Amino acid sequence: MTEPLGVGTALRDGEALAVGFVRLLRAAGLAVPASSTISFAEALDQVGIERRDSVYWAGRATLLHHSEDIPIYDNAFRVYFEQRSLDGLIEETSPAPPITILLDSEDEEPSPAGADEPDEPSGDIETVRFSPVEILTNKDFGDCSDEELAELTKMMSHLKFTTFRRISRRQVPAKRRGRRPDLGRTVRLALRHQGEPIRRAYTGPATRPRRLVLILDVSGSMESYARALIRFVHAAVVARGRVEVFTIGTRLTRITRQLNNRDPDAALASATPEVQDWAGGTRLGEALRQFNDEWGVRGFGRGGVVVILSDGWDRGEAAELGEQMERLHRVTHRLIWVNPLKASPGYAPLAAGMAAALPHVDTFVSGNTYRSLEQLARLLAGSDLSTS
Repeated sequence: MTEPLGVGTALRDGEALAVGFVRLLRAAGLAVPASSTISFAEALDQVGIERRDSVYWAGRATLLHHSEDIPIYDNAFRVYFEQRSLDGLIEETSPAPPITILLDSEDEEPSPAGADEPDEPSGDIETVRFSPVEILTNKDFGDCSDEELAELTKMMSHLKFTTFRRISRRQVPAKRRGRRPDLGRTVRLALRHQGEPIRRAYTGPATRPRRLVLILDVSGSMESYARALIRFVHAAVVARGRVEVFTIGTRLTRITRQLNNRDPDAALASATPEVQDWAGGTRLGEALRQFNDEWGVRGFGRGGVVVILSDGWDRGEAAELGEQMERLHRVTHRLIWVNPLKASPGYAPLAAGMAAALPHVDTFVSGNTYRSLEQLARLLAGSDLSTS
């Protein structure tokens, strides 16, 4: 399996090739996460896209997690990379109804009105299939209906929420040579060998996750995004411990206890009466000062990961917001700002509040689609270890 791929395929960009192939796999019924797509694209960058066997095994290694998915993968590979018919793939998977896409349409003359349609598709017509979930993952939250938000809530419940870890003072058995000898375990191991300490045991420091603090802006300018982001926040609360949630608008409100219910509808119904400034004004500087004074500097924020989900529009003093962001940044391990407007074409942080806060932010990301929240969840899964 060393022959080159077709000329049309070999000349395509590796990243676009990876995305297109993953879309076909998803349409065929395989659950391929975004992280696997990124791994596949990185693998293609390393092995190249000129050789069929290299592309095939790069996909097998990065996209498949179950051996029973191999036949579907093989069929999809033949369809996508060797330009064969979709019939075999369609018979096995029965996905959504097909969409017909005309290729090289700029070279064709429009059909006259009333002309008979051909019974069979011509050679320049490709039939592809799509998944509604694929479309929803890239849809802006501001354009989502209530039904789509309900579907997004189900999808968010499957996100993996981990966070940066820190070294604790507690010692645990080390699999490899650790810092300290474990005398008790060494003696117990020696008893298995007539008292000879053939194997020596050690202990090493344990690790524990850092506290995660989520601060959601519920002001009027954020209303269309806040109704989706609060579902993301709820998913984080029920997925792991050591999570604190606050809302900010004209005041600061802690809603951690209200969201601590696995039923998202019940959790949101419980939290709604507590958030009295929903879709109201914005006083980010004042609200963050209250958070720093009461919760952040001496408690939740110190050594933790703080995520602020806001568009940065503030009716208060920009200087106060900058001052409070600086205070918060000094005590946190990582300060992340999620701005749904960042994904807008030509966006620049020109709002006074956002401009004042940005110098004190470690990471500035968008949060306007489910795909961007997947990336945020991966960002929160930091692997660095420190004692600070």
